[in-house]
Amino acid sequence: MRLELRGLTKKFGSFTADDDIDLTVEPGQIHAVLGENGAGKSTLMNMLYGILKPTSGEILIDGEPVEFSGPGDAIAAGIGMVHQHFKLVGPFSVADNVQLGREHTRGAGVLSARAARKAVRDVSEQYGLRLDPDAVCEDLPVGVQQRVEIVKALSGPKTELLILDEPTAVLTPAEIRELLDIMRSLADGGTSILFISHKLKEVQAVADTVTVIRRGKVVAELPPTASETEMASAMVGREVALTVEKTSAEPGEPRLEIEGLTFADRSGVKVLDGLDLTVRSGEIVGLAGVEGNGQTELARAILGLVHPDAGTMKIDGHRVHRSSPAQRIEQGLGYIPEDRGRDGLITEFTVAENIILNQYRDEPYSKNGVVDAAAIRKRAVDSIAEFDIRTQSPNEAAASLSGGNQQKVIIAREFSRARRLLVAAQPTRGVDVGATEFIHSRLVTERDTGTGVLLISSELDEIYALADRIAVIYNGRIVGEVAPDTPREVIGRLMVGADIETDTESTDEEANGGDREH
Repeated sequence: MRLELRGLTKKFGSFTADDDIDLTVEPGQIHAVLGENGAGKSTLMNMLYGILKPTSGEILIDGEPVEFSGPGDAIAAGIGMVHQHFKLVGPFSVADNVQLGREHTRGAGVLSARAARKAVRDVSEQYGLRLDPDAVCEDLPVGVQQRVEIVKALSGPKTELLILDEPTAVLTPAEIRELLDIMRSLADGGTSILFISHKLKEVQAVADTVTVIRRGKVVAELPPTASETEMASAMVGREVALTVEKTSAEPGEPRLEIEGLTFADRSGVKVLDGLDLTVRSGEIVGLAGVEGNGQTELARAILGLVHPDAGTMKIDGHRVHRSSPAQRIEQGLGYIPEDRGRDGLITEFTVAENIILNQYRDEPYSKNGVVDAAAIRKRAVDSIAEFDIRTQSPNEAAASLSGGNQQKVIIAREFSRARRLLVAAQPTRGVDVGATEFIHSRLVTERDTGTGVLLISSELDEIYALADRIAVIYNGRIVGEVAPDTPREVIGRLMVGADIETDTESTDEEANGGDREH
């Protein structure tokens, strides 16, 4: 399939989301589209997939103009799409989700489970996507759910163009590498791919060509060999610092003290198993580990969303076992959750309401139990400007924002009040390079003003860039604490359960040319 977009424009009232976009995707090409959060990338893809109708312009497939009244038309034309936010029905099986809308039947409209499972296995084997057709989707890791979405998109009658909208935003590094390999395999087999992203290294690794969109307009066409600095500058419209500038930390008194923290999930499995951790004022402690080793439960336990079975926890020297989340927030705890949709926002609420979500009882937003709408709006307007939240209005529902701008709403809320301890879980997940630069600088500022920062990130680059001390978690325990100049290989081995003393000794031997006796 050869796809052309000519002058594609989409307006929402007086707001122009995409303005006169020209773009061509050649057969078997991975065409990356880079842009900031809110640049118009998802809107463009939704027009191509028939979810939105263009205000003007045209879409051509193999030189012929087409019009889509809905996703069904796009699918029939050979276009599949994996959305930024998955469209899976959680309680359904993999096979049920893949056949949804194009059900396999036998006889008088009776669903054929055998045919649905076979379809999943056939597509999985063809493209090297390992899936269990009978697995329940809500029980699967995020990376496997991503695979389900791809199989679902490729299960159309003749999928020749696959749209991947921010597909790596919620994946671990290992899952990202696997996805990039899958993309290259698909392209080698003749499938065209539109890869929507703001992650520069991934674009460089897999794309054949790059289009950069800024505020709804195409501003650059670049080869994948372009430098990260060149790509970032084209996206943001200014020079972007890709490294974090910070002075040496000056740790003070403990802000967070955890000893022997133990917590078992509903099935009785210990997800936190005697965990010990201290975070002091004026330092950033990076928590490194493969996702699923207790990071989520640790963050939720610190906030008070789950109650440990054993162990002690102190914030600023005070035991907090019986404290509610609201009480801990009042004591100066800030929290950036890893899952913004579940724990960070009420998406039906407006941007303004979400920005004061944990302060609505406080002055000036409430007086004598009466909400002050003017004060809330002023706070929202100021935060939108300071944190560059791309929204049409403070009264716009958070659900209508891009994922990155939803994250900025949470960042604005947590960075705009006094804190003594900040738990930042995946703080830059789904945000562009400009916003990442801003968030990183603010985390360093938090540290320098005396806040203790616990940074939980699946990206080692982020841990290395920000952490003054790195704690490695494995199977619910801290298996080692190392300096930020520790080789990646050492941290990588600790992340999969190596013993820190043995690993350090072997590293010393390697540095000294092998066995010390020689």
